[in-house]
Amino acid sequence: MKIAALALSLTLAAPAIAQEAMSDAERTAFRAEVRAYLMENPEVLMEAIGVLEQREQAAKVSNDMTLAQTYSGQLHDDPNSWVGGNPDGDVIIVEFTDYKCGYCKKAHPEVSELLTTDGNIRYIVKEFPILGEQSMLAAQFAIAVKIVAGDEAYEAAHNTLMEFRGDVTPEMLGKLSDSLDLDTAAVLVEMQGGEVAKIINDNRLLGQAMQISGTPTFVVADQMVRGYVPLNQMQQLVESIRQDG
Repeated sequence: MKIAALALSLTLAAPAIAQEAMSDAERTAFRAEVRAYLMENPEVLMEAIGVLEQREQAAKVSNDMTLAQTYSGQLHDDPNSWVGGNPDGDVIIVEFTDYKCGYCKKAHPEVSELLTTDGNIRYIVKEFPILGEQSMLAAQFAIAVKIVAGDEAYEAAHNTLMEFRGDVTPEMLGKLSDSLDLDTAAVLVEMQGGEVAKIINDNRLLGQAMQISGTPTFVVADQMVRGYVPLNQMQQLVESIRQDG
């Protein structure tokens, strides 16, 4: 598709005035010459496509940076989001996550290792359930645990849900709550409350505003990482942000 679009754009590259000045026969001949040149020199197309892709990627990075800066307050200063790692860390990582997302589960131990080995990262979790009913139940439970029992209980619930591989059901969540010695009845009631619903809706609205459609999505300082990346790449990104800062 890109090759076809690029070839067409090259064919139509002559200034509008010059094109209008051509007769139909001249225009046909011009396009034939362009086509013949491209057929004889296909590397020109590949070079042009490479430049086009670089420009598109640069535009995406610039757009993501603008979004991260525009919504930094909602990302970094939301009292309803759990904060882990070093609350006073010099680099802030915000993760939009879903408990039924396989790549979120894959990233979870690597994020934990990054926080432990680095020691100077502030880590913020945004519950972002987008993968169905089980995702919603898990997010409602985690947020309700934070409201009812505080940050330590939330962290334990969050880690357990990330490591859990089965179906998320009300019965499973009740057993999880019991295993964490929580007030299970209070948690299950809170799950259906207005505060939990508002927090999830606010996160969704923020995600929409930031053009986030998948998980995990990381906002690292003013840069966005859409999808899973290995631990070493995340470490490199953190270091580059420190050097630039």
